[in-house]
Amino acid sequence: MTDAGKISEGSPYDVVVIGAGPVGENVADRARAAGLTTAVVESELVGGECSYWACMPSKALLRPVAARADARRVPGLSAAVQGPLDVGAVLAKRDEETSHWKDDGQVAWLESVGADVYRGTGRLTGPREVTVTAPDGTEHRLTARHAVAVSTGTRAVVPALPGIEEARPWTSREATSAKEAPARLVVVGGGVVGVEMATAWQALGSEVTLLIRGGGLLPKMEPFAGELVADALTEAGATIRTGVSVTALHRPAPDGPVTVDLDDGGRVEADEILFATGRAPRTDDLGLETVGLEPGSWLTVDDSCLVEGTDWLYAVGDVNHRALLTHQGKYQARIAGAAIAARAAKDPVDSASWGAHAATADHAAVPQVVFTDPEAASVGLTLAEAERAGHRVRAVDYDLASVAGSGLYADGYRGRARMIVDLDREILLGVTFVGPGIGELLHSATVAVAGEVPIARLWHAVPAYPTISEVWLRLLETLRG
Repeated sequence: MTDAGKISEGSPYDVVVIGAGPVGENVADRARAAGLTTAVVESELVGGECSYWACMPSKALLRPVAARADARRVPGLSAAVQGPLDVGAVLAKRDEETSHWKDDGQVAWLESVGADVYRGTGRLTGPREVTVTAPDGTEHRLTARHAVAVSTGTRAVVPALPGIEEARPWTSREATSAKEAPARLVVVGGGVVGVEMATAWQALGSEVTLLIRGGGLLPKMEPFAGELVADALTEAGATIRTGVSVTALHRPAPDGPVTVDLDDGGRVEADEILFATGRAPRTDDLGLETVGLEPGSWLTVDDSCLVEGTDWLYAVGDVNHRALLTHQGKYQARIAGAAIAARAAKDPVDSASWGAHAATADHAAVPQVVFTDPEAASVGLTLAEAERAGHRVRAVDYDLASVAGSGLYADGYRGRARMIVDLDREILLGVTFVGPGIGELLHSATVAVAGEVPIARLWHAVPAYPTISEVWLRLLETLRG
């Protein structure tokens, strides 16, 4: 390294990746698999948001909640699991899943595939050029022969409200890494982060109040998904208030409670408040202005994740605003990595829908599981989305409680399934399941939607009896009438 303030010139790489979360790791892996030299730059922990503050810790918190809920619905077992969760054990498991917020294993994996890891903040300083500022202030300039891939992800958005600084609100990071359950927790926002964290902390002993500006939970899914999750949260003891907005916060004592003012004139007092109200791209300090792009903006890309107007800059994962999900970002990384390799070799690029270099699933078959109790899972279009897109469709619904497998799974099972049928092409455009234990059912729907499997062929996909997946047969029978 050089003295602070001086720039060390590095050897050029074929590919430079900014951001070493799951998406950046996968871009690097695909580039190295194609024989391209690759550098990866990371300013925080290698492994990114998902590994330490999102997917892994949140699901570690939620898994015992779902397991206990399921066990309480099974005769012969329910009496044994009526007590509270062991909060210390749950948090210890969460810490284990995050590797105690250490990234040695992730760094070792990147190095094992042959990628060079640079610690520090990476900024574009011109076309195909990235300058890395290390924690000690030294700088190192990297150049890319073929591509720079931006995989910096997003950050939580906290609204600019009176008293917001003194209130020190939680974002998703604090909600997934907290060391104890607050006695009272206010959650602002009814999207995925809001409902999952409300589910987790309610079960871990917090008195939870959800404040929702709109009319219900999970607004991007079918309406019945949010309704069933809201019913379960209310039964668990949470309070849900819809149609309200926060106008101000008060926390006069640093260790004291926070008071939340609402636009209807009401007030709520809590020990912590979580804002789960949206995400913004981490591009404001990326040097976008040096290549003619707007700092702080989402990066618009084609289906190979190539940034519009360039032939070398890729934006992969949440930063391109196509589908803000870890698994979808990793899918994009596989597509982008293959496209970078093809262009580097001057091979043809297959950009047709569902081609090797087109992230078509971002438009047509995005799967998501919300790990509440009940779980909510969907892939493809909702009824409203399909109708807005001009498709001639029919929504086919079925009560999951009427399937033999659900009755064996749990007493008092409540759930619902819906498939959206394209009446002209006779394929599925979307599927939604809500109910206990349906997360693992989603991939069958994803295959049907992404594969554009004809309805006539789905009749030959026979579900095993007695399983919850028998709902596929019941949906098809309902469609047939």
